[in-house]
Amino acid sequence: MIRKGERNLITDVPGLKVGNAEDLGGRTGVTVVVAETPSPAAVDVRGGAPGTSDTDALDPVSLVDGVDALVLAGGSAFGLEAVGGVRAHLQNVGRGYQIAPGLPRVPIVSGAILFDLASGGDKNWGDDPPYRRLGQAATAAAGLDFKLGNAGAGLGAAAGAYKGGLGSASVVRDDGITVGALVAVNAVGSPVISGSDAFWAWAFEQDGEFGGRRPKPNVHLDSALPADMKDTVKPGTNTTIAVVATDADLTRIELKRLAIMAADGFARALRPVHTPFDGDLVYALSTRRRPIAAPRPLAVLELGSLAADTLARAIARGVYEAETLGLYRSYRDTFST
Repeated sequence: MIRKGERNLITDVPGLKVGNAEDLGGRTGVTVVVAETPSPAAVDVRGGAPGTSDTDALDPVSLVDGVDALVLAGGSAFGLEAVGGVRAHLQNVGRGYQIAPGLPRVPIVSGAILFDLASGGDKNWGDDPPYRRLGQAATAAAGLDFKLGNAGAGLGAAAGAYKGGLGSASVVRDDGITVGALVAVNAVGSPVISGSDAFWAWAFEQDGEFGGRRPKPNVHLDSALPADMKDTVKPGTNTTIAVVATDADLTRIELKRLAIMAADGFARALRPVHTPFDGDLVYALSTRRRPIAAPRPLAVLELGSLAADTLARAIARGVYEAETLGLYRSYRDTFST
């Protein structure tokens, strides 16, 4: 039996905390996943316009065998400065790789950004963009419970024609292994089935977590691009960025496969997806709390399938929980839920 976790958040995975920080005036923000101990991680990039920091360090052939934190940020390239803020806060509290006695510790932090510069608000930052401060604040605020929707990296996001947002979901297997997902949804594609008020991810919903709407029997699906895509599609102005996590003791190579499989959750929740205009990316992380049974490839197959389904749910939750902001109306306002 598969059930959602106690919080239905990625923090149901033991050993993880999440923090958000926002610049409400600038309609942008940062979300940080903090691992209690350095944890192996991998990344899979599917979109054509990614923006990242230190993702090469997560290649299984690299020396780095564990990350201290993963960062999702708004702000396009400016948002990459959030990684430095997260690293500074973690170093200040004694986290990081000890290169040699007497030298500063170096926290291992990777980050990805989305484009929210057109979200409105005051982005007249001059020579002091807010992202380093937001990264520090989000890390300091990290805990087990956190807000969804217009929060953190999801504050200025838009999903197709709807207000996007920060989403999360989790699932627990009978053996106690947990899989969680966290995502900031800022996609070109639509999260809603054309001609209906049902999410593309409706089949994976648990306990009405994103409204319980179902496709109508007479809805006809064709191959045309949906009318409720983002109205102005431009390169580098979109991106859905995510973290999937588990407490199953996976190697970095196995986590790479988990990230690849989890990316199918995008395709289960958004249409179209992985376009030339999106920077879609999935991190995969393990807190290594629970052993997995042999044969290992079968265990990875099962966990990858769960990760994709959980990520699809998280995407729909992020849109469902979002509130109208500026030019983008929320799903709930659009369909009066």
